[in-house]
Amino acid sequence: MQRVTRRGMEWLSAAAEEPAQCRQAWADDPRMPCLLATGRYFDVVSVEQRLGLEMFDRLTRSSLPFGPSLVDRKAQRVGFFLGSQSRDAFTHYLERETPSPPPYRYLGHGSAVVVPGPIPLSGDRYQWLRAPIRRPEANPLRPVALATALVASAELLARIDRFGEQYPTPYAAVAALPEERTTDAG
Repeated sequence: MQRVTRRGMEWLSAAAEEPAQCRQAWADDPRMPCLLATGRYFDVVSVEQRLGLEMFDRLTRSSLPFGPSLVDRKAQRVGFFLGSQSRDAFTHYLERETPSPPPYRYLGHGSAVVVPGPIPLSGDRYQWLRAPIRRPEANPLRPVALATALVASAELLARIDRFGEQYPTPYAAVAALPEERTTDAG
């Protein structure tokens, strides 16, 4: 679990209706989640938790560029922050990856997201997977990386699900092996 830095708090709280009030709430209780408007400082791509955790792992292991990410344990959703007004670039690259993209929600202008407090605990509903440490620098590769990871992760999970259906038990997997041919070497 990660913690938000002071510079990260300043960047996040700037998206609040009352930035000073948001910072004061966090000073009083650093676990306090906050509702922030999307579209001005950042947009968020939200996916179901299983897919989001696979995407997070894939992005991290591949060292692909991506910004802050959070998880809502109760709603079972994971959100990935993108620069504001990234919808067109994200959907463009997503459509290049697949004609039928996996389900996701794009939160841009006119939407809002609940973010964890700067120091959430492991049992909190809202947690940072990757906390903001400062205002993220603009990076045109973030929407590309996120679209690619979304499609690749969804395909991997679908294959894993098919495996589980095809081989529900170890015996089913062994029974599917081709029979060995014996040759008489004598």
